Amino acid sequence: MNLGAHMIVHTGEKPFQCDLCDSAFSHKSSFKKHMMTHTGEKPFQCDMCDSAFTQKSDLKQHMMTHTGEKRFQCDLCDSAFSRKSNLKEHIMVHTGEKPFQCDLCDSAFSHKSSIKKHMMTHTGEKPIQCDLCDSAFTQKCDLKRHMMTHTGEKPFHCDLCDSAFSHKRSIKKHMMTHTGEKPFQCDLCDSAFTQKSDLKKHMMTHTGEKRFQCDLCDSAFSRKSNLKEHIMGHTGEKPFQCDLCDSAFSHKSSIKKHMMTHTGEKPFQCDLCDSAFTQKSDIKKHMMTHTGEKPFQCDLCDSAFTQKSDLKKHMMTHTGEKPFQCDLCDSAFTQKSDLKKHMMTHTGEKPFQCDLCDSTFSRKSILKQHMMSHTGEKPFHCDLCDSAFSRKVYLRKHLRTHTGEKSYRCDLCDSAFSRKVDLGRHLKTHTGEKPFQCDLCDSAFRDKSTLTSHIRTHIGERSFHCGLCDKVFLRKYHLRVHMMIHTGEKPFKCDLCDSGFSHKGSLKRHMLTHTGEKPFKCNLCDSAFTQKRSIKDHIMTHTGEKPFQCGLCDSAFTKKSHLKRHMMTHTGEKPFQCDLCDSAFSQKSNLKWHITTHTGEKPFQCDLCDSAFSQKSNLKQHMMTHTGEKPFHCDICDYTSTEKNTIKKKKQTHRRETLPV
Repeated sequence: MNLGAHMIVHTGEKPFQCDLCDSAFSHKSSFKKHMMTHTGEKPFQCDMCDSAFTQKSDLKQHMMTHTGEKRFQCDLCDSAFSRKSNLKEHIMVHTGEKPFQCDLCDSAFSHKSSIKKHMMTHTGEKPIQCDLCDSAFTQKCDLKRHMMTHTGEKPFHCDLCDSAFSHKRSIKKHMMTHTGEKPFQCDLCDSAFTQKSDLKKHMMTHTGEKRFQCDLCDSAFSRKSNLKEHIMGHTGEKPFQCDLCDSAFSHKSSIKKHMMTHTGEKPFQCDLCDSAFTQKSDIKKHMMTHTGEKPFQCDLCDSAFTQKSDLKKHMMTHTGEKPFQCDLCDSAFTQKSDLKKHMMTHTGEKPFQCDLCDSTFSRKSILKQHMMSHTGEKPFHCDLCDSAFSRKVYLRKHLRTHTGEKSYRCDLCDSAFSRKVDLGRHLKTHTGEKPFQCDLCDSAFRDKSTLTSHIRTHIGERSFHCGLCDKVFLRKYHLRVHMMIHTGEKPFKCDLCDSGFSHKGSLKRHMLTHTGEKPFKCNLCDSAFTQKRSIKDHIMTHTGEKPFQCGLCDSAFTKKSHLKRHMMTHTGEKPFQCDLCDSAFSQKSNLKWHITTHTGEKPFQCDLCDSAFSQKSNLKQHMMTHTGEKPFHCDICDYTSTEKNTIKKKKQTHRRETLPV
């Protein structure tokens, strides 16, 4: 180069102007090379591959990729390069030198080409256009990589597995999954990463920096890709379509996960149990069930969670926030998924069909639980007894029967409950609220399930059949209780005596016989009762009301059960047969009393004398001989008696006396 040509470097003069674009050059040789970018001319051809170049020096450097020659060695590490310029740029990694400063921001770079690319982030310029789609790029190498998404070409193969990649850097990252290498360490925690960019993103979790702001809402993100995905939530765009079903997704990663639901692939296996997962994040969360780790602590209560998202949802229970509003009713929810499920109650949609019966469900999880009713599977076992359950939530409720825990307390009375739903029902007894109205009569109910059961009384539907007898029931709960008659199961035991009961309510009523408590008082007399239904029946003795009428005679009764027993006098039916003789009875209680005539058993003992009786009612009458009490009065004379039947006979004698002779 002569001095005149060199001086142009100092003066900035560029006398060689391109007629096809705005480029200008200080040297004629540079201008000549530039023109080849317009003509596409590449006169220097590689003999070993199809590559061609505009300059001989470029071909020479390219040949080193075939020979593997790297003549330029770094004195500070083992790196070697085929070009001196690459070594020079590499040295700056050691020295930290970044001589190329951006005029628009604080960024600095070690290479001139890097700042040139960086400036395009300010100008938005993307001069390299894809011919097959609308994508555009700042660099030619990016376009080259992008083209592989169209051709499906993946030239870089992993030697340890079947994975293949379109970019060399991708396989380099992939190899770290085999070696476990994570060279980028966080200085503030124990996290480590395979890529520097991932460490940079991770640091934002410490600093709280969220540079990417959504223009449509207040959301902000630490990554541009997350903002891009978030925007699709506003636009509803779902560009990734499943080829096997109608599902579509806004993220490529989501469709990749979705495809595993078709293939059944679960590549992430737990080392401590048989569980397997489709995502690495899921197995990480699952491991916390083994370790008991709950790193996300609520600042307002003692609750702790394995996931940050769960803590975020939990906080809404404190704030009362329910951002997802139903457009068809006043319901609101803390989660979008709950709103989606709720909408099915309006549409009636039940897309999940049982293959073994006609049942359909609005949720896949409910179908899964339903299938256990066919298989009899009960995977959740109680450690304190032999009970097993089909759902974890049932086991959790059951455990409260052992611990006696009642964490849901009523603010209006002393009642406490083990379940939030029970407290909700109880509060309606204070407010008198009955929001669920029957369309067929004037009845109203506190909860929807009771209304559903009530509707069946109108249509005569009894869906729950006993497999051991002909009984059918309106509610599944009633069937479950009925089954205990067949099994003899009485899980609710009295702590004060040997009595056992099939339901908790029966035990609760029984306990009143020990305490003597009679909380239900009659407003018309001094009578008191242990059960609400007893006072209801008692009130009818004042009003004379007998709503249950016999269709075969004029008899009427205060209770349906009494009418049922009465009907047996017409039919002659005596379903309760004695095993020790030919006697048969219309009521189970009469059979029970009869059995004592065979056994001689007299379990009801008088505390004041040696008398004993086979029936409690006989003991009660006997006690009156000690107290002198005669509660039954004749309306016609002053005669009193300890027995109701005696008064009945007395009245008959009065009637006979009034008859004409």
